[in-house]
Amino acid sequence: MIRRRRQAESLQPGPEHPGLLLHPATPGSGIEPGSGDGAPPRFADGPADVLLRRLELTVRRRLDGLLQGDHLGLVPGSGSEAGDSRTYHPGDDVRRMDWPVTARTQVPHIRETIADRELETWAVVDLSASLDFGTAACQKRDLAIAGLAAVGHLTVHGGNRLGAVVTTGERIDRYPAMPGRLAAERLLRSVVATPRAAGGRRGDLAAALETLRRPVRRRGLVVVISDFLGDSDWDRPLRGLSARHELLAIEVVDPRELELVDVGLLTVVDPESGQTLEVPTGDPEFRSRFALGAAAQREEIAAALRRAGAGHLQLSTDRDWLMDVVRFVAERRRAGSGGASR
Repeated sequence: MIRRRRQAESLQPGPEHPGLLLHPATPGSGIEPGSGDGAPPRFADGPADVLLRRLELTVRRRLDGLLQGDHLGLVPGSGSEAGDSRTYHPGDDVRRMDWPVTARTQVPHIRETIADRELETWAVVDLSASLDFGTAACQKRDLAIAGLAAVGHLTVHGGNRLGAVVTTGERIDRYPAMPGRLAAERLLRSVVATPRAAGGRRGDLAAALETLRRPVRRRGLVVVISDFLGDSDWDRPLRGLSARHELLAIEVVDPRELELVDVGLLTVVDPESGQTLEVPTGDPEFRSRFALGAAAQREEIAAALRRAGAGHLQLSTDRDWLMDVVRFVAERRRAGSGGASR
């Protein structure tokens, strides 16, 4: 079973390699020119500010109105953040007794709490070398940035804050959580400007997740955007985050990671290990075993995300990614959970 996606090496456009072209889309690839209305902008094709503005307008047009109403708090009740102590009065909830203050003063005190009226969202964005790959309308890196833009649009309102931890395998960049749409736009520009990882360097999603566990932060929403390929050492820190935060995992995939097409003998390279292989895509049995192995791998990823208690949204480079977001949000609202915003 092939455990990691392989990136095609120096393929020349032509009918002998359908479905494995990066950009632009050509006949035989499954994505015809002019059919990219559901695709995010390709950030390698132009100025980042112009493309981000186009992405913002697309997200606003498609997602406005999905989440209406004020954010009422992360948990039911009066709140979970510790506030000041005050003298106990008959009728107060004895479960909120502040015993240390009571012991010091010899007068019963209770601890007041502050309602979580503002949501703090942290996005962990995986931009390792494995995401510099795409055979349909865009690269997975572009789709990951688009997913971050959608998260920002859906959560940054009413004083809510958005921060990010970006990992490439070579470096981890942390951007503090700030309120407002202008701060979210600055964050997106910084993420787009993140240098691409050099070939032969493995991603380290687990280390990025650990930066959110220590020191302990106030309860909020953590969104993990990655392809979740390679080592599964991200499982444990993700489960650790679920003890305090609402979790959402956005899995970014490409159709050629799920099944191969017949293009004959193909030379491929793993971008994170540098390993080169000859792949006999003309062999139907090989393609069948690849599809079965890829399906089993995706099921393992989905099972790990379920164990962590994370919501699971899958975005693909060959689908309308915003429609996938709309369906996911609508299903969450119908289920009555509404994520961390209610």
